[in-house]
Amino acid sequence: MRIFERRIDLTAWVKQAKIAGNSIGFVPTMGALHPGHLALAGQAKRENDLVVCSIFVNPIQFNNPEDLKKYPRTLETDLEHLRSIRCDAVFCPDEKEMYPGPETKVYDFGHLDKVMEGRYRQGHFNGVAIVVKKLFDIVEPHRAYFGQKDYQQLQIIKAMVKKEAMDVEIIPCATVREPDGLAMSSRNARLTPTQRQEAGKIYKVLQGAREMYPGQAVSTIEKWATQEINASPELETEYFQIVDAETLLPVGDDDLGNELVACVAVYAGEVRLIDNMKFYS
Repeated sequence: MRIFERRIDLTAWVKQAKIAGNSIGFVPTMGALHPGHLALAGQAKRENDLVVCSIFVNPIQFNNPEDLKKYPRTLETDLEHLRSIRCDAVFCPDEKEMYPGPETKVYDFGHLDKVMEGRYRQGHFNGVAIVVKKLFDIVEPHRAYFGQKDYQQLQIIKAMVKKEAMDVEIIPCATVREPDGLAMSSRNARLTPTQRQEAGKIYKVLQGAREMYPGQAVSTIEKWATQEINASPELETEYFQIVDAETLLPVGDDDLGNELVACVAVYAGEVRLIDNMKFYS
């Protein structure tokens, strides 16, 4: 497995790989790898000749400095995980390598980055779009793999690729879950044992909400789900919203027939957890 810290070195390696006729699959991460990340890399391995993963904690997508400070950094362990699945190359740049100067680009995603996560994490998706664009420019992959746990982020990345007319196929991958249904996340490691036990309730509520649709009004489901999560003394709902799966716009009680997705953000103490589930009428 090759490890690159400089973009010029990785770009040269990718160029030679492409000249040799290899397809490139890419998995961008912020490290603290868990089985969900490895599942993305595994799918990329099956569908491409070579797989590149990146490990970079992107500072400009954190609207909370404390969250950035506390984000787990486990580079050596991450590299061992990637070796175990025979990843071909890893890009581990530092902040200066990715941002040699001030970053001023501002994307206009319309409403996509204003709702849900965008409402509570202003500037977050602009930072995501900037770093993903930079990584795509460096790696120039044929395909890039993203987990559906970050559903809104996935829609933003698709929009960025379209806006920038980038020649890369975005591959959504199913959320990998713990046995109790909790979506795997690097943040789960920060949960106390009690918080971890209660956090499994988020998935159960999503399942319950899906079972209520379309028999119950969307507003009724949202209210029920919020109350169910908040009934746990360890959990506090930031939002539970059912939206159009494509546009992310809120839906009314009579919007039957559309593909919908329920998106939720929950605080367990200081740890913020997100998840989602698609609804079908």
